[in-house]
Amino acid sequence: MHINKIQIENFKSFQGTFNLSLNKGLNILVGDNEAGKSTIIEAIHLALTGLYNGKYLKNDLSQYLFNNQVVSQYLQSLEPDKTASPPPKIHIEIYLEGDDITEFEGNGNSQKENVCGFSFKIEFDENYQKEYEELIKVGEIKTLPIEYYNVSWTSFSRDENVTPRTIPIRSALIDSSSSKHQNGSDIYISRIVKEFLDSKEIVEISQAHRRMKESFMGEDAIKNINNKIETASKISDKKIELSVELSSKNAWENSLMTYLDDVPFHYIGKGEQCLIKTKLALGHKKAKEANVILLEEPENHLSHTKLNQLTSYIKNDSGEKQILISTHSSFVANKLGLKHLILLNEKKTVRLNQLQPDTYDFFEKLSGYDTLRMILCKTVILVEGDSDELVVQKAFMVANNGSLPIEKGIDVISVGTSFLRFLEIADKIGSNVTVITDNDGDVDALKKKYENYLGERARPNIKICFDPDVDIGELKLNDKKYNYNTLEPKLLKANNLEVLNEIFGSNYTNDDELRGFMKANKTLCAMKVFETSTTLNFPKYILDAIQTGQ
Repeated sequence: MHINKIQIENFKSFQGTFNLSLNKGLNILVGDNEAGKSTIIEAIHLALTGLYNGKYLKNDLSQYLFNNQVVSQYLQSLEPDKTASPPPKIHIEIYLEGDDITEFEGNGNSQKENVCGFSFKIEFDENYQKEYEELIKVGEIKTLPIEYYNVSWTSFSRDENVTPRTIPIRSALIDSSSSKHQNGSDIYISRIVKEFLDSKEIVEISQAHRRMKESFMGEDAIKNINNKIETASKISDKKIELSVELSSKNAWENSLMTYLDDVPFHYIGKGEQCLIKTKLALGHKKAKEANVILLEEPENHLSHTKLNQLTSYIKNDSGEKQILISTHSSFVANKLGLKHLILLNEKKTVRLNQLQPDTYDFFEKLSGYDTLRMILCKTVILVEGDSDELVVQKAFMVANNGSLPIEKGIDVISVGTSFLRFLEIADKIGSNVTVITDNDGDVDALKKKYENYLGERARPNIKICFDPDVDIGELKLNDKKYNYNTLEPKLLKANNLEVLNEIFGSNYTNDDELRGFMKANKTLCAMKVFETSTTLNFPKYILDAIQTGQ
């Protein structure tokens, strides 16, 4: 069983209605800050459990759950000489797919489709209509009248007796950026531990807890204290004593404390907490009752090694579970598979589920490539290496009064020789990408390599920049012919020996000596170029690239 689709209305960052179809297995949510990744995860967990920030929402309603713009428009409508709008509502619809859920099937949803699912609503309670209208008349409503709101669940079959306990799907929310405690212990850990247990084991724990009370009350120290309290107390005719909480059959849950190597769980590092919670959620035996796992930015507080462990758990131990992960980590997205990625962009979605199979495989095996850096930036310049990146940034600064590209919303990224892999992604998401590449002395081969992005096949959002001129010479270094068609010799060609000697602090007497130095010290030379105040000319293909990026 899994969530097929979710519809969110007026919840937090979503103004109006937002729809998102979900994969049966893994879903990787990426997007810029405020794109709505966390809101989607919170909406799903809220609708399935009634919990928000670890508390039952019925007892903790807030205006700030509602979209700010929607609330502002409502309050403005209450001003004199305006027609009052109805109080806004939050509406979350969860569309389900799976067996044995026919009782949730019907057309009681906004799409009027005969499907399985349920609605979760935070809306005005009509029982307060008369009182509400009186407040409207006297202009007393200055904020959302949340005290008149109600929380409810209704199945698509229009059954209004739905509660989180009757919903046939469970969620586990794991947020390593925060830690919520209940009586000193972690709410999530307590619940997961309970889910590991069958009914017989729960009864046994309850009985053990009761025996603990009896043992506690039998201690001489406790008896003495209670006798003292009873003797000294004048506040009631009833018996007052210290005891162990046993007011409900599940009182033991609040008394349990999870330890790791004798350290209470909430005192261990948040990264380790995230790993343990995820492993428990993936592995507990009641799989059908906790089949949606929600992970908020799992890369927080995790070292590279631990993050690799986490992604391995998710890939290898997820079984039939549906997983939603929000992340800003390229490593997480690459390792788990870009085919599962859902890009949120201005409340619209773009998916990378139609790339070449070997592209997915490439980034999964070489997960260090910063794919999300390109995906999340509107304008990108791709270069081959660190030295190219420094020279291109310097050229941009010279042309833009000292401003770095990133200060203008343009990212310069080194991608090695993997230009085509990145261009395949850029082609799907429509971002503006410029490639700066050497011609390596064979322009025809270069044009063949990029034939899908040149000439008649050129895309308006993709630009390939290279020097069309092939330079030749007689220089050999270590008995190998020197390549006159890379960045360094092109930089020498655009300037002269005197200028580059001044920048590098060298005193070479001819161009070949300088070429040898530049080839052997690419990064050093690029650093000198980046830091220089000397007037410097740049090859035309680099100038073309930075003009395209502006």
